Amino acid sequence: MSAAMAEETAVRAPARRPGGRNARVRARILAATTELVARDGIAGFRYEEVAERAGVNKTSVYRNWPDREELVVEAVLRYAEDLASVADTGDLHRDLADFLVALAGGLESPFGQTLEQALQHAGQAPAVQQAVGRILDQRVATMRRRVDSAVEKGELPPVDSAFLGEMLSGPVHLIVNRGVRRFTRADAERIVSVVLAGIRATAAEG
Repeated sequence: MSAAMAEETAVRAPARRPGGRNARVRARILAATTELVARDGIAGFRYEEVAERAGVNKTSVYRNWPDREELVVEAVLRYAEDLASVADTGDLHRDLADFLVALAGGLESPFGQTLEQALQHAGQAPAVQQAVGRILDQRVATMRRRVDSAVEKGELPPVDSAFLGEMLSGPVHLIVNRGVRRFTRADAERIVSVVLAGIRATAAEG
């Protein structure tokens, strides 16, 4: 093939899209898995239903995830990834309030409730337990980075970031798990105000 023909062929050839068809198929399978786990729980999740729910061939599920538990773990990690992030916009109060609102939204979803149940039943799906543990570890790490940044900028006195995270997220879990009412932005703002005020007051007394 001449250089001119090769160049023309290259121009005509469509650019390959990142991920391609397999990435889209995997995304559909993971989405279907989260829906089924939310509906039936981790113990009741049926591997065989995923393909039908996702609208793909069964071989696509088995090829990508030969093991049922591996599929559930990846779906858990993908779904909960955003719940572990804390933004750093320069406004600590807003960043923490945004984090609590996002956390509550995740916990209030059917899938989030399933994860909460998984945490309470240590013998159920050990690999899923480990995945949830990884999510919690990631949340602690991102909270630590945000708190360390706030301390460096003088937004906060030196504080144990893990303790701060527990003080902030504890009321969210309590309100959501009680199920009496929805968690609101006003709740998030109030929690952040009280916790930060307490930390600053304690530091001032010391």
